[in-house]
Amino acid sequence: MRLLHTMLRVGNLEKSIEFYTKVMGMQLLRQKEYPQGEFTLAFLGYGNEEENTVLELTYNWGVQSYDLGEGYGHIAVEVDDVYKAADAVKENGGKIIREAGPMNAGTTIIAFAEDPDGYQIEFIGADHQRG
Repeated sequence: MRLLHTMLRVGNLEKSIEFYTKVMGMQLLRQKEYPQGEFTLAFLGYGNEEENTVLELTYNWGVQSYDLGEGYGHIAVEVDDVYKAADAVKENGGKIIREAGPMNAGTTIIAFAEDPDGYQIEFIGADHQRG
């Protein structure tokens, strides 16, 4: 088995694609409209779908926003330098909701960004301890 993608429902597909490509540095891998179902899918990632887990953005035509609920947490992205990644988000017009620094109950350096729909993205340094 292999984890293929994570799907997020978005209210403005163009704005979300712009955020994930220009602010987060992902590539738009593919996009397709489904007129019968009245939705569009866009797949983005840091590498091809054959070898990487990617992000699926779903735009249901005419739906502008969603209630994120209490169960959703965040997407985690490994970066070389958390401080530099957070600064790059701000420089590219993105929103940092937690500045880079040690996590509450440990020493791992993290930061949190927020996408246009309010989904949280955690940055974790490439040198973090696994497990």
